[in-house]
Amino acid sequence: MYSDLYIAQHANLKPVTEIAEMLGLGSDDLDIYGSPYIAKLRLNVMDRLKGRPDAKYIDISAITPTPLGEGKSTTLIGLGEAMKHLGKRAVISLRQPSQGPTFGIKGGAAGGGYSQVVPMETFNLNLTGDIHAVTAANNLLAAMIDNKLLRGNPLNINPHSITWKRVVDTNDRALRKIIIGLGGRMEGGIPRETGFDITVASEVMAILALTTSLQDMRRRFGRIVIGMTHEKTPVTAEMIGAAGAMTVLMRDAIRPTVMQTLENTPALVHAGPFANVAHGNSSILADLIGIKCGDYLLTESGFGADIGAEKFFNIKCRYSGLKPDACVIVATIRALKSHSGKYKIAAGKPLPPEMLEKGVDDVEAGAANLRKQIENVRLHGVTPVV
Repeated sequence: MYSDLYIAQHANLKPVTEIAEMLGLGSDDLDIYGSPYIAKLRLNVMDRLKGRPDAKYIDISAITPTPLGEGKSTTLIGLGEAMKHLGKRAVISLRQPSQGPTFGIKGGAAGGGYSQVVPMETFNLNLTGDIHAVTAANNLLAAMIDNKLLRGNPLNINPHSITWKRVVDTNDRALRKIIIGLGGRMEGGIPRETGFDITVASEVMAILALTTSLQDMRRRFGRIVIGMTHEKTPVTAEMIGAAGAMTVLMRDAIRPTVMQTLENTPALVHAGPFANVAHGNSSILADLIGIKCGDYLLTESGFGADIGAEKFFNIKCRYSGLKPDACVIVATIRALKSHSGKYKIAAGKPLPPEMLEKGVDDVEAGAANLRKQIENVRLHGVTPVV
């Protein structure tokens, strides 16, 4: 079989304007973004789509994944392509990958084999720069906080209470804990201990995925709590004076990106919050648009059904007002065996040889995890398909 890269580079792509036509959108609804196969949607399209009926809304989740991943993205993309073959108008909605995992052991997030979002290299590497906009907005607030401390600290902020960190979209362990402000007041500011997080773990990214408009984003940015005063009252980004400028930096990042799969199924790519520190789902805006553009809207929630899907039901759907019709739980024999407790799987290392042999008892033991994940989905009134 050909490699993922070979398959992606030999794809028969359609211009993004033709993909938009499949969504019932015209050239006035989007802006081409650096490639004839990539475009940003204009948010005013939501007003024009209001009268259309909603598509069926389906979430793709999984049992607790191994370090190697379970194949949610591949299943999401493949299911969208399969529905297209059946004559259904399917739209997929997924997160934009972070540079950190892309260059780490996990790799990219475009799917695999013949179930990929393309152009794959662009998808995995920067795409339309949304994550860099999140970095800029986050770090602008961080810089303005330290400037307040330097300029007499008019808000009486307790420097030891500041929880807002800078971010970078790279796995750079050396920056996790640092001392800033060295070099004197005029050269470096006020010394204090802080650190860097990865960009997609930023609250700014979580807000991008949950927001419904620029005005809503502006309000959410204003409510960010960065620390406390010496009187133990919260200090917000609004008080710092950063919320408006942060919103301006995110003016294009708030717009979902239109791409396609290898078989030309429309794909809406937007936002990328992690499921462990945030809610782990693509943006509400992408889904509000996508659900008006086809017969089925397929989306994916991060990690297993006990975390990503739970947050999909209880956070994303509650804010968006959309109601899911079904949930797909992805499970592999490899993962079922790993949950038997008999094997140790380490990221970047080969699977234990005995795990590759037939082991029905191991699969049955690991099925306890699958059973619980099915229960987790049913608790939310949704019928899962494994």
